[in-house]
Amino acid sequence: MAANNDGPIVAPDEDVQDDRDSSMGDDATSSAASLSSSILDFQYHLPNDERENDRLDSQHNLFLLTFDNKLGLSPPNLPDSKVKRVLDLGTGTGIWAIEFGVDHPEAEVIGVDLSPIQSSLVPPNVRFHIDDIHEQWEFSEPFDYIHSRMMNFSIPNWPEYLNKIYKNLAPGGYVEIQEIDVMMKSDDVTLGNGNNHEATGSLPIASPPALAPGP
Repeated sequence: MAANNDGPIVAPDEDVQDDRDSSMGDDATSSAASLSSSILDFQYHLPNDERENDRLDSQHNLFLLTFDNKLGLSPPNLPDSKVKRVLDLGTGTGIWAIEFGVDHPEAEVIGVDLSPIQSSLVPPNVRFHIDDIHEQWEFSEPFDYIHSRMMNFSIPNWPEYLNKIYKNLAPGGYVEIQEIDVMMKSDDVTLGNGNNHEATGSLPIASPPALAPGP
């Protein structure tokens, strides 16, 4: 994953006209969403359409409900944190990065994802990179806060992933990883062993190679 100057990973097509609202940030500081056709040949294990984008945004809202309307639980999420550089791994539609950028206008927020589905209407302090986090990371500066959410079935090698995160973390920085257990349980034991929910949750666990990104 190359980002020597933290600019767009893939150069925008020069022939593509940018009709975004200029108040939301220009092409150099906001997004690499206008891409050459070669980047569109990505490997993504879920549908890449409007319905999936809606699911991702709904998932984001569920996390907000879980965290009492907070984007995260670590100190950089506090209103007066004055965090400087923020990295959102697996940014999806970019909704987390955009909302964090709005809440923290002093921060530089970079969202990375394999799929170019992010909004082109973003605050001037937010931009997106379309790239594969399994490749080498070459950011120009470390980050004060690295956020990773729902990446369980996208990361085949977690020790390697965590090593990259810590190598790109500034001294005293924070890492926040948010994952869920797909094995549904009940606190009153009403869901016994072998129930349908348990069987459904075991399917992706039993077949990670089929769900992992890549050829």
